[in-house]
Amino acid sequence: MYHAIVFLPLIGALIAGLFGRFIGARVSEYVTTSCLAFACLIAWGAFFIVTGEGGHAERVQVAQWFSAGDLNVDWAFKIDTLTCVMLVVVTTVSTLVHLYSVGYMEEDPHRPRFFAYLSLFTFAMLMLVTADNLVQMFFGWEGVGLASYLLIGFWYEKPSANAAAMKAFIVNRVGDFGFSLGIFLVFVLTGSVSFDAIFANAPALKDATFHFLGYDWNALTLACLLLFMGAMGKSAQFLLHTWLPDAMEGPTPVSALIHAATMVTAGVFMVARLSPLFELAPVALSVVTIIGGITAFFAATIGLVQNDIKRVIAYSTCSQLGYMFVGLGVGAYATGVFHLFTHAFFKALLFLGAGSVIHAMHHEQDMRNMGNLRRYIPFTTAMMTIGTLALIGFPYTAGYYSKDAIIEAAYMSDRPGHVLAFLATVIAAFMTSFYSWRLFFLTFEGPARWGAAAHHDAHAHHAHEADGKPGHTEGAAHDDHGSNVEPAHKSDVVPDHATGDHGHGHDHTPHESPLVMTIPLAVLAFGALFAGVIFKDRFIGEGMDEFWGHALAHSENHIMHKIHEAPGWVSASPFIMLVAGFVLAFWMYIRRPELPHILAEQQPSLYRFLLNKWYFDELYDRIFVRPAKNFGLFLWKEGDGRIIDGMGPDGISARVVDVTRGVVRLQTGYVYHYAFVMLVGVAGLITWYMITGTAGGAH
Repeated sequence: MYHAIVFLPLIGALIAGLFGRFIGARVSEYVTTSCLAFACLIAWGAFFIVTGEGGHAERVQVAQWFSAGDLNVDWAFKIDTLTCVMLVVVTTVSTLVHLYSVGYMEEDPHRPRFFAYLSLFTFAMLMLVTADNLVQMFFGWEGVGLASYLLIGFWYEKPSANAAAMKAFIVNRVGDFGFSLGIFLVFVLTGSVSFDAIFANAPALKDATFHFLGYDWNALTLACLLLFMGAMGKSAQFLLHTWLPDAMEGPTPVSALIHAATMVTAGVFMVARLSPLFELAPVALSVVTIIGGITAFFAATIGLVQNDIKRVIAYSTCSQLGYMFVGLGVGAYATGVFHLFTHAFFKALLFLGAGSVIHAMHHEQDMRNMGNLRRYIPFTTAMMTIGTLALIGFPYTAGYYSKDAIIEAAYMSDRPGHVLAFLATVIAAFMTSFYSWRLFFLTFEGPARWGAAAHHDAHAHHAHEADGKPGHTEGAAHDDHGSNVEPAHKSDVVPDHATGDHGHGHDHTPHESPLVMTIPLAVLAFGALFAGVIFKDRFIGEGMDEFWGHALAHSENHIMHKIHEAPGWVSASPFIMLVAGFVLAFWMYIRRPELPHILAEQQPSLYRFLLNKWYFDELYDRIFVRPAKNFGLFLWKEGDGRIIDGMGPDGISARVVDVTRGVVRLQTGYVYHYAFVMLVGVAGLITWYMITGTAGGAH
């Protein structure tokens, strides 16, 4: 059963990837989607079997992978509640994304390759979440990195897509370097990479030290910090977040798959899986808490002013991942995983809903060129409304149960850094509500800012109704930071050869998406509404101990029980924030649409600071990218070209050429030249003989 869950996506990827040209795009779509749907059904069955009465964790041996000295690595599946939660999340979202892509990618000529990449990504993610040891986890970890590179850069004709794919790959390598060092250190400390052996040996190492970079560190703290460095890269946490918004260059289904439920949650899953190890390293957990809180706040501030519909949702993802790490960091591991579970439904719904909007607008992504779409795409509008309500934590939606539990856990915790995390998450809840409703109002409400009939009004009211900055400021931003501020018509497009209306689609009347795209929206909307109320008792309620078993560590401070003792004002604070965010967004974008323009004029520096994402891209470009490129150019031109080649192969060959050129000059072809040389030689010989002969006679 578990073999089928993991290997069916791989089979689909191989069939579509190797034989797609022969079987055609439609058959490739059917094969890959059917494989994922079957795996999804089995995964849900496994979930209810393992988590139900009489269910138990088990280890499924696949093969012996390799053995090197004391290192023995098996290929095996660790099946417990945490694994089953991730299995249903990954397979459900991936199946719906496959189905959705049948409609969304209909005009693309490279559909077999796209569906092969999607299934390959899903296989790598399933390898990661079923891992029984750190090496197998690392295999899946790198596999999703490779597949995400292929998917983000799927439209390789676009230079921006290639750059975004490279950026995601390289930034993730930074985090993965720390992750690999953490794996090495864990093996050095415990003599094993198997989770069961690591958790059994870890308590004896609580006070052990390890000498690293000239200092003696607490060994487990150092190991957990290095492992968390990998999680920061994969889950786009503060400082290693810069790849996430650029990854929007991939097709919208890719955004939903990578940034909703799978790749970006790999870091959350890894920390949850290693929670018995992290529980013994309280300093590392404080770092997790603080980084999570900063990320939740930081990403929300940037989401306030973005104009690309997908980028707003991308920064929302980054912010929500910060919430998850706050839950993990304060020891309420179940809340972090519960938010991962609920977030998958409503964030995939928002991304696919945004894709439906882009499809309706003929590949337009800028919200300043939308408006009044509620009349033309009512079903998509309803789905986006549900996704927005779940994201902001409206009572009784999925996000309400998981997000509020994290905020309460942050307040009730005694972990150093919990105050910062609590304040950051509460403020982020306000900003989440504001930018979510801002997206909704700009996209679906107000006057239409698209189509030939609306061009005059759009130009007249562009700055007022679209949260634009003053004309001179916007122009400056585009001139100075064009690589980081999206242009007004930057599009999530199929390449030019695949669609005839690229760049002019907003002149057409918007239309509702086909059934193959709306069915996944309806399924995800059901999850966004009811996943919280259905599963809250199991995940974080009275039945949580039986549900989780030994899959998660039990925090020593019993934070899950303290959540129920949180003061009323703490429990009410998220709701107050979401109402305040809605009221402010309604006032600024429906009642007084000129206010954003006025605020942008009054605070141009702050506006540009947020619009340019706190200038992290420029900072990293100045500190890392340019010096690295200049250093590489120096090594190429001076080191390799002038010194190594100049003094080595090129230098020797040049001297040989010089000598042969001189010798060639002697070969003139004239007889009198040769006769003259012969006479000189004869004269030389006679002179030598006379001198040596005279000298010999005198002696």
